[in-house]
Amino acid sequence: MEDTLVRALAYNGSVRVSAVVDTHLVQEASKRHDTYPVAAAALGRSLSSALLLSWGLKGEGLITLRIMGDGPLGAIVVTANAEHTVRGYVQEPHIDLPLNDKGKLAVGQAVGEGYLHVTKDIGLKEAYTGTVPLVSGEIGDDVASYLLQSEQTPSLVAVGVLVAPDHSVAASGGIIIQAMPDCPEETLAVIEENLTKVKPVSTLVKEGASPETLISHFLPETDIQYLEKTPVSFKCSCNREKISGLLKSLGSEELKDILAKEGKSEVICHFCNQPYYFERSDLELLLAEITNEKN
Repeated sequence: MEDTLVRALAYNGSVRVSAVVDTHLVQEASKRHDTYPVAAAALGRSLSSALLLSWGLKGEGLITLRIMGDGPLGAIVVTANAEHTVRGYVQEPHIDLPLNDKGKLAVGQAVGEGYLHVTKDIGLKEAYTGTVPLVSGEIGDDVASYLLQSEQTPSLVAVGVLVAPDHSVAASGGIIIQAMPDCPEETLAVIEENLTKVKPVSTLVKEGASPETLISHFLPETDIQYLEKTPVSFKCSCNREKISGLLKSLGSEELKDILAKEGKSEVICHFCNQPYYFERSDLELLLAEITNEKN
């Protein structure tokens, strides 16, 4: 099944919902960063959350989630754009923890206590950043807390990643259900009551659920007005030209020092783990460019 994001309205437009199935892109991210299971789950949930929160982005709009916990995973940083591509990394991908007391991956323990920072860049002079304390480190709860505190939008956020014994990603997906200002209390009660009957998102995706199926499970017995269906993918914006610019920004003295000590350079992109190699001749060319730009 292709990785897909769906947007919709329900209950006469009083509820807004986004659902994503993104198993392939989370597997790609996990493979690129060589993540152990708990890191794969934390990174996958974060990637799904960024995609779900990207509603309304246009042009070069970008949303960035920074999960800064004091647990062994360190920082988790992900970004999603208006083209529905996402990228991200976890600071310590090789963390291995025993299952929690529910027999599940100990994502909350691995993330720890700290803060969630959500930055929205919609093309204005300055990007807006909202910050909330982490409530559980399980990612979904933390995003729901952000939506309530920073955007005053009561929301349900469910994101899940199923990691196979061989450390591959067997299933990944998520859903955000948001109550609009005119949402009746009885509608919220119906949604909350149904939550006790719904299987985990990762289980539903493993069983073959599409984004539409996820929505039907979480919002049964109501008309769904589908607004958008689009493919999603893992894609990084790094390239050799940008990395060259980064090296030039170090300045001529730093480049001369690298040439003297190493004779070459390897730069690895944090977001996608792609290495870029610069031999002596490449560095000498960059140094010459700096000199020419000064003259």
